[in-house]
Amino acid sequence: MTTDKFFPDIINGHPGANIPIDGVKSHLIQAEQQQFVFMQFDKDTEVPEHFHEAQWGVVLDGEMELTIAGQKKKLIKGDTYYIKKNVRHAAKIKKGFTDLTLFNQPDRYKVKK
Repeated sequence: MTTDKFFPDIINGHPGANIPIDGVKSHLIQAEQQQFVFMQFDKDTEVPEHFHEAQWGVVLDGEMELTIAGQKKKLIKGDTYYIKKNVRHAAKIKKGFTDLTLFNQPDRYKVKK
C-alpha cells in the first residue's frame, strides 16, 4: 500500500516531511506551534531510542511496538499513544503501518524538497 492510495486528496495535497527514516512516506500539516504528520511505512522499520518535545499519535492501520521509558506496548489500528516531553522512546514498525502524529513543536520536520 502506498501513501497515495491510503490517504485522500485532502491529505495528499500537503507537502512531504523530511523524515530521515528509510521507507516512510509522509504529509506535513504545519500549525503555528505544532506539526501534524501523516505517515505510511512501506517496509519494516526500527526507530532507535531518542527524545524530543511531546508527541501524540493515533494508529490508522497496521502494527507498531512502541517502547516508552522502557515500557513496551503493541499498538494496532485505533490505538493512541502519548509521549511526554524529553521521554526516551523507540519503535519497531511493521510494513503497512500508517498513523497521524502531532508533534508539540513547530519545527520537528522541514518540508521535503
